[in-house]
Formats: sequence, C-alpha cells, structure tokens
Amino acid sequence: MDQAPLTFQTVARTRINLDIALLRTFVAVIELGGVARAAQQVGRSQPAVSLQLKRLEDVFGAALFQKNGRGLVLTESGDVLLGYARRLLDLNDETVTAVTALPLSGSIRLGISQDFAEGWLTKVLARFARAHPSVIVEVKADRNAVLFELLARQQLDFALTFGEGHSGGAIELGRVPLVWIGSRDVPLQDGERIPLVMFEPPCEFRRVGIEALETAGVPWRLAFSSPSLTSQWSAVEAGLGISIRTPIGLRPSLMILEEREGLPSLPSINLLLMHRPGGKQEAPVRKLQEILIATIREKLQADIGLA
Repeated sequence: MDQAPLTFQTVARTRINLDIALLRTFVAVIELGGVARAAQQVGRSQPAVSLQLKRLEDVFGAALFQKNGRGLVLTESGDVLLGYARRLLDLNDETVTAVTALPLSGSIRLGISQDFAEGWLTKVLARFARAHPSVIVEVKADRNAVLFELLARQQLDFALTFGEGHSGGAIELGRVPLVWIGSRDVPLQDGERIPLVMFEPPCEFRRVGIEALETAGVPWRLAFSSPSLTSQWSAVEAGLGISIRTPIGLRPSLMILEEREGLPSLPSINLLLMHRPGGKQEAPVRKLQEILIATIREKLQADIGLA
C-alpha cells in the first residue's frame, strides 16, 4: 500500500508548540527547589503550578519528575528539557526586550565586583548588548575599593559591589552570607596557624575574616595576597590556604568550610547597586539597572535562598 504523501497540513499537526509560561514554571520549580517557592515567583497557587507541570508532561508524553524520598528529582527527559527550557526563556526575554523597548542609544559604564566576572551575569550583559546594539556597554571588573573610588570620580555610571555603611545612591539588593572557602580536592594541612588567601588591603572581606579569627583566638598567617580574585581561587585550589568570600561565583573545585573545622562564624554583607554621585541617569543606564536588579534578586533567592 502506497504511503500517503507528507503535506504541510500533516506536518503542522505533528508539531508541538511549547508554552513559554509552562517552561518558566518548570525552570522556577527546579531553580527554587520546590513548588511552594516557585508558586510565589510566578504568581500562581501551588495547585496551579502542579497542574502546569502535569500539562507539560502531557505535552511531551513523558514523566519529567520522579520521587526521591520526600522530594522530586528530574528524570532523564526532565534533565534534557531543563537545558533547552533555559535557552528558550533567555531567547524569549531577549526578543521581547528588543521588540517592545524603545530604541536605546548611548553608553553605559558599569563596574562589577570580580565575583560576578564569570558566569551568569556576563551572559545577562551580553543579551542586553545584543538587544540594544546602539548602546555601548563598558564593564570594569575590579575590587570593591577600586569601584568605590571610580564612582567617586564619576568614571562609572553605577557599580555592583559588596559593602557596608554606604548611604546615598545605593540600592540594597540583599544581605549575602560570608563563608570560609577551601579546596575540594586538596585538604588543608594541619598547622599552628590558619593560612589565609586574601585581597591586598583595603578589603572588607579581609578585615572581617582577620577580625573573626582574632576575636576567636585562632592564630593565622597570610599565605597568599593578590589583587586578582582569579589568582586567589587558583591559590586556594592548590591548597595554599583558605579564603573568605560569599557563595556567589564559587568554582566547582572549591567548597564552603564549616565551623566544625575550627573556624569562627562570619556575618553577612550587603550586596549593593551604587550610583555615581550627582548627575542624571540616562535611559540606557536606567534600563540596564532595572534588568540587573530584577535578575540579581531572583538569582539570590534561587541560589542562596534570600528573600
């Protein structure tokens, strides 16, 4: 029997048109660690979120989750979908921004702490640059002390920094815990003094860490000092010492050390978006700030559990 010819109509009937809202809910459930927190983010009830996940499984005709104790983990199909869903959401958001936003032109001078120089933030900046090709984005990644100085000189429009006690022109994005960080593969050698890997002064992280050790009566020594966070991480990876930072941008080869390893507890620190003093914020600057504020607060909630 001859097979019926393949027509445009039959091909169209076999295609699956994915619902972006379902994908956004699916990704939120994974990144926030459960239905309850995802429901808050997407603005739906928990039963509605569960129904969306069921609808997504029906679309693919495959289970996306499986039970693991009291929680849920991704099946192989769910794991494949997660990667594509993130890419589709990024493309969707970039498309909406490019089509609906007023044409922007001009320049932006942005400073970022070195913690954000690798990973998701640079991808956000790249998407903004593609959506607004007439805007020149200049990014300066450096130590917080350097960024504060550049802001004071009005050589940056705004900066993403860590710090305390900064009032005018600062938006608090959340308090982030400070943690001791060591190598995952090279154990710290026992010794009389804790070897530290730190920024050169002035540095708030350095000050807080040394103050915590001295208050607890824990002896320490400076093992490695550098103005580069990348070189610090390399020193910690090699087992030269331990450092103090936030969980943001932590490399897979590094791990957070607990208090039970003889280290004192540490406070949290403000993550700030700081404007240059005085002067009018141009439209491209305001637009990028809005995107960064929303994105960073969402990432802090997903990755660190901050509200």
